Amino acid sequence: MTNTFTIGRKRGSTGTPAVRIVRKSPKSGRAPWEEPPTTLGRTAKGLTLTVVVGAVLVPMWIIVLTSLSTPGAINRAGGLVLWPDGLNLRSYREMLGEPTVRTALLVSLAVTAVGTALSMVVSVLCAYGLSRPGTFGHKTVLWLLIITMFVSGGLIPSFLVVTGLGGYGQFWALILPSSVSVFNILVLRAFYSSTASELTDAARVDGAGDWRILWSVVLPTSRAVTAVIALFYGVGYWNSFFNVMLYMPTDSEKWPLQYVLLTYVNRGIGLPGQANGGFGEAHAQTAPLSLQMAVVVLTLVPLLIVYPFLQKHFRTGVLTGAIKG
Repeated sequence: MTNTFTIGRKRGSTGTPAVRIVRKSPKSGRAPWEEPPTTLGRTAKGLTLTVVVGAVLVPMWIIVLTSLSTPGAINRAGGLVLWPDGLNLRSYREMLGEPTVRTALLVSLAVTAVGTALSMVVSVLCAYGLSRPGTFGHKTVLWLLIITMFVSGGLIPSFLVVTGLGGYGQFWALILPSSVSVFNILVLRAFYSSTASELTDAARVDGAGDWRILWSVVLPTSRAVTAVIALFYGVGYWNSFFNVMLYMPTDSEKWPLQYVLLTYVNRGIGLPGQANGGFGEAHAQTAPLSLQMAVVVLTLVPLLIVYPFLQKHFRTGVLTGAIKG
């Protein structure tokens, strides 16, 4: 069996010809990475994907079943339920029947929507300005932003600033302190910088200004990364509860869903304003574990609804940039 080689000549850094040798298959004459996968390779990939999918789906299956199970089924299973047994919607009815939960859900949706929109506007404008080489002081601003990724004022100074501005107990304290992510700005800047210069130059020749170029040229060619960054911001606001602990720990009417449910799951107490030990008057007939699993399902549902619409962008946005010149 003989090995075939291809010799490609290109000029090296010193000006002398460089030789690149590629070992080709003796049967097909193609490079190894161009060959179809072997049976062993396909089997290994299939097993790996099966394990990964199982690691994701099995816990979700257990959580959903436990949230739908009766106290008797949970007792027979000794905790988490693996197989359907006496399913019902009691936990969800009791949880969603509480006015506190419904109010917290609306607060979370509002904070997520407003916060994501504000963060995207600030991040897009900042990233576009930093991506233009001729922008006044863009290098200085870029270095100042990067420094904040490694040096922070700390929790106490941030608390003093927010409370000094009158943010204690206000909704904006849940949004503004975390409205800007330097990492997301740097990702957007990298994509905006890779937009083909021919496109922006042509737009300027046609009389377009920076606002028109951003809206009509840069954003359309960067839809993937924009969707991914919006998803990052949205998930961050939806799952956030730490700012609530800092700026409105006693005003339960302004608590978002995550913090309301956290008080029940972690502390084992009822919702704010309740005298009994759980969700509603029928808590004694409902297993606390099923309520806790219903809490987990409720917090995951909005993300599961939004993610399919952004899946294509999420898959390609991190790997591909804008149009290259």
